[in-house]
Amino acid sequence: MAEKSSPLIESRSQLVEALSRGSKPRDQWRIGTEHEKFTFYRDGFRPVPYEGENGIGALLDKLRIETGWVPNYDGPNVIGLSDPKGGGAISLEPGGQFELSGAPLKTIHQTCSEANEHLALLRKFTDPMEIDFLGIGAAPTWHLDEIPAMPKSRYGIMKPYMEKVGTLGTSMMFRSATVQVNLDFASEADMVKKLRVSLALQPIATALFANSPFLDGKPNGFLSFRSHIWLNTDPDRTGMLPFAFEDGMGFERYVDYALDVPMYFVIRNGQYINCAGESFRAFLDGKLPQLPGEKPTVQDWEDHISTLFPEVRMKQFLEMRGADGAPWQGICALPAFWVGLLYDDAALDAAWDLVKDWTDEERETLRRSVPTTALKTPFRNGTVYDIAKQAVAISRAGLKARGNLNWEGADEAVFLRPLDHTLDVGKTPAERLLDLYYGEWNEDINRIFTDCAMDRAA
Repeated sequence: MAEKSSPLIESRSQLVEALSRGSKPRDQWRIGTEHEKFTFYRDGFRPVPYEGENGIGALLDKLRIETGWVPNYDGPNVIGLSDPKGGGAISLEPGGQFELSGAPLKTIHQTCSEANEHLALLRKFTDPMEIDFLGIGAAPTWHLDEIPAMPKSRYGIMKPYMEKVGTLGTSMMFRSATVQVNLDFASEADMVKKLRVSLALQPIATALFANSPFLDGKPNGFLSFRSHIWLNTDPDRTGMLPFAFEDGMGFERYVDYALDVPMYFVIRNGQYINCAGESFRAFLDGKLPQLPGEKPTVQDWEDHISTLFPEVRMKQFLEMRGADGAPWQGICALPAFWVGLLYDDAALDAAWDLVKDWTDEERETLRRSVPTTALKTPFRNGTVYDIAKQAVAISRAGLKARGNLNWEGADEAVFLRPLDHTLDVGKTPAERLLDLYYGEWNEDINRIFTDCAMDRAA
């Protein structure tokens, strides 16, 4: 929300500084994990609406009373909760996907404990409400018109705009879910190296975590339909950012990119003003039609860059956006994979050596192919499986080098076990679900709700 205390933007340097001030020394690097999951009623496997005594609004109220977290409002409706001590936050995606944005933590051990405690807390209230959660990349059975919308004003702006600029934007909003991790950088040069490595390897993460093979009650022809959705959402604000690999890449170049992405909204006095399709450059000149003569604040700029959705997004940290929603183990495996690659110097160097000679065309081909063929996607003289195996090995070495042990003496590499299993069997989570669908489930898609409910598995 744009507050009066946020300074007006008077120079381009403020746009750059909104990103560069994220730079911090290594001892202050943290891990912020976000995970979304679908909410459903055990009776009939229906999506959970906001309203009602067993609705999402009621669940948020129970959690507020239990935790003492501060409610976040959109009009009269509570649409999220925030830890007043600066920890995590709970928010809602458009179709009721329930998201924990985790606290900034030092180790994957802490991240995994956080996820477990979150699911245990939810279970305390969702069991009596007959609600469960599903950790998967796309809603497997619900049609778009069956999914109740959450009462968030920004989504009322985004939905009609999405319908104009892409073919699957509303599916992104209402029928997709992800696990993401936010990671720090030390300097502009460190940011550039990490951004390049993580952009190049994002399709590899998509393949390893592919977990959305169903839609509308049947197989959809993809292994990561969620990733396919993003290819057909909004080309202005998505993609692989090829400019990041050009000479001269830095914070200022990302600012140029962000300025060219059309706006969604501006917030004034707690109200969302629809500016969909307008130019932030025009806003800088006081020429935004919705606020004639008014110039943006730094908070307006930060709101705007939060509406960009490339495969890796920069704010005051780097956000890894390539993975499907996952069961509990995947919540821990995703940050482990990226922390191992990016938070140890030797591992980061090895990861860069792995990808540094890839071309723009190769990176884009990987991005477009892995939603369908995942680990079996051809690449040079092998497949994505071969690259994934190397990337996981580099990540493991990086995690071991960090030397963070739990009470049993295990380091953070223990959280790569789900990826080891995927590589051992040569099948993604999506392919294993398809095996169940055509085998044990006898093509009864509802078995996914009874057999794969997230809060049963933690």
